[in-house]
Amino acid sequence: MKRYIPLIVAALAILFAASTLRLPPSKSAFDTEGFGTMPILVNGRIKPMDTVARTTLLLLQNTERFKRPDGTRLQPIEWLLDVFFRPELADTYQCIRIDHPEALALFALTEADGNHFKFSFNQLRPGLTELERQADLAAEVEAPVRSPFQREIVKLRERLMLYHRLKHSLQLPDSPDFLNEVLQFQEALPAGVAAARAKSTGEDSNKADFDKILGFANRFEFMTTMAYILPIPPAEGAASDTEWLNIGRALQKTFETQTLDPHVMAYAGLGHSYRNNKPEQFNEIVRLQTNVMEARFADRLDRSHVEFRFNHARPFFHASILLVVAFLLAVVSWLKWSEVLGRSAFWIAGVACVLATAGIITRMWLESRPPVTNLYSSALFVGWAAMVLGLVLERIYRNGIGSVTASAIGFLCLIIARHLSFGGDTMEMMRAVLDSNFWLATHVVVITIGYSATFLAGFLAIVYVARGTLTKSLDKETADALARMVYGIVCFATLFSLVGTILGGIWADQSWGRFWGWDPKENGALLIVLWNAVILHCRWGGLIKQRGLMNLAIFGNIVTAASWFGVNMLGVGLHSYGFMDAAFMWLMLFWASQLAIIALGSLPLERWRSFKQA
Repeated sequence: MKRYIPLIVAALAILFAASTLRLPPSKSAFDTEGFGTMPILVNGRIKPMDTVARTTLLLLQNTERFKRPDGTRLQPIEWLLDVFFRPELADTYQCIRIDHPEALALFALTEADGNHFKFSFNQLRPGLTELERQADLAAEVEAPVRSPFQREIVKLRERLMLYHRLKHSLQLPDSPDFLNEVLQFQEALPAGVAAARAKSTGEDSNKADFDKILGFANRFEFMTTMAYILPIPPAEGAASDTEWLNIGRALQKTFETQTLDPHVMAYAGLGHSYRNNKPEQFNEIVRLQTNVMEARFADRLDRSHVEFRFNHARPFFHASILLVVAFLLAVVSWLKWSEVLGRSAFWIAGVACVLATAGIITRMWLESRPPVTNLYSSALFVGWAAMVLGLVLERIYRNGIGSVTASAIGFLCLIIARHLSFGGDTMEMMRAVLDSNFWLATHVVVITIGYSATFLAGFLAIVYVARGTLTKSLDKETADALARMVYGIVCFATLFSLVGTILGGIWADQSWGRFWGWDPKENGALLIVLWNAVILHCRWGGLIKQRGLMNLAIFGNIVTAASWFGVNMLGVGLHSYGFMDAAFMWLMLFWASQLAIIALGSLPLERWRSFKQA
């Protein structure tokens, strides 16, 4: 019976992965799925409304999950609908995170007034003037030297500004019935434009008509400057399909065209039906709007549908769950039922790898880019490559070690990616200098594989040290197998790091006119190559044996983390992405942990619980 257990476990893992593709049943009478798939333009990228809802919640509160004050859980798109069309209700939602107690003091609030450090706009409203003053003072200080209070104040102002802009995206928050206001504008437009033209030429004009149309113009001007999203697609025959407009600008153009854009009427109708609880009317407008978009932007709508399902499937989150299970089973397999649990762990990690692969491929298709375009995607790819290499090792050696390291690195990288997603849209527009699919597919992918391999070698070495010093399970056969694994992976890492660094130099020569400039990121890449070369030369020259090989490989984790994240925090160089205080703390802790493990691995042989290996 035991031989069937791994197959049963694999089948259950596959069923779990397949279940993530099913959309949860909607509890709302409104067609939130149809509204969530509507394509819009935000920050240079066309994306579905659902993505805007999720990324905005991440920016505001560091999580996509949201509950109303009464405990009712809302989907992100339902929260966004309330922000758009019921702003007076959304202002009561506690969705704006504040972590620093001094920042709370500005609003005369305490932690007890919030919901897990989250507060509503209404709670913060009385202190907005003081917040603005403090934020202006903090802005005068360079980011790397700001105090924790100043960093929190600047971040809070950005969050509140984002929320404020979101409320002005599809209607005016102070308008009790924006559809009626738009209809009144349409009715007053001919007389108002005629009065404005007469006034400009010095002719007699109707002052009432002129004042009325001027009032509309002033209100729409505020929407034009404040709106966060651009939901109005370009007109027929536009030079570019990226010339989208926000609602305010589309209404302003009405003064020129004398014709109200039907998309403006559609969104105003959606707001009216949602505010007045008319789901049938809302759903019909969504259906008609979808048909209109499909006729002109079928490819955009297809991508929006795929991205909507991708958002709900959350492949990387569910892969991380499987990786935890695989890691635990693989570790237990060293103590009992090694064959059964080891094979089960391998299959579960394999399913997790397939999930991560599907997620990365989907992102590539949505972006029309290679797999690595920013720090977030680099974390995904580093974890994925380490998983693949670890599973290959497990397939060869069948001792659970490959599954343990594949699961551990994959899970840690997915956690890193999760925290990097708090910065907003992870499929952001590329910086101009990086806008090259060829170099992204060659230099970036190759050098990122080098990162993965170096980390894998380091984590294999950690397994060696942990099993040798903390348990009695490191026999000579296992130690020799680990030594072969580490040596082979270091060779692999050296090759890819070297080739990736050379390709980066060629790209730099094309982009900046020099092959090498001692930029911190370039130095970090070179350090990885040199450190892997040091490991190989020390081994070839007999300067180190197994324990020395392992300690040097573990130090490779420190070197790789410095190149991957450390140089981005220096605030200098062409590759710097800015100082991140939270990431800096975790980087220091990671380095400290690796040094502690090296110290553990350097203990005298008599302190090792397993066999005494030179």
